[in-house]
Amino acid sequence: MTYENLDRKLVNELLGDGRASLRSLGEELDVSVTTVSNHLSELEEEGIIDGYTPKVDYDALGYDVTAIVQLKVEGSSLPEVTESLRQHKQMISVYEVTGDYDIIAVGKFTDTDGMNAQIKELLTDPEIKESNTSVVLNAASENEQFELDVE
Repeated sequence: MTYENLDRKLVNELLGDGRASLRSLGEELDVSVTTVSNHLSELEEEGIIDGYTPKVDYDALGYDVTAIVQLKVEGSSLPEVTESLRQHKQMISVYEVTGDYDIIAVGKFTDTDGMNAQIKELLTDPEIKESNTSVVLNAASENEQFELDVE
């Protein structure tokens, strides 16, 4: 039996159902439970699979304001500002980027007052030289994962 692309197929199955049992994965992929278990362990050890988390609908929980925050930062303090943003619980993504801005962060808020307060707090950091904030009107696609190519 060949296991070519088994890891990619396994990842794709987990993307479809992260709570799938070893038995159901084995049946779907036509391999033994032991094979699935061994491959999953290897994928976890290699850091390819980094935990299993639920897909949360923040809107349903009342976090229906999404803001995209772009920041220009003093070059040497980029790591500190990035880490500070990561510590804010409502910042769900923080990126160091190229282009006009140095950092782009995505935050979820319950209302515009909460968003405004947090952004004003961020802007008290003297290392932030400029900011631009956009409020998302409609999330056409969000938190999507994609299946891996299997040849």
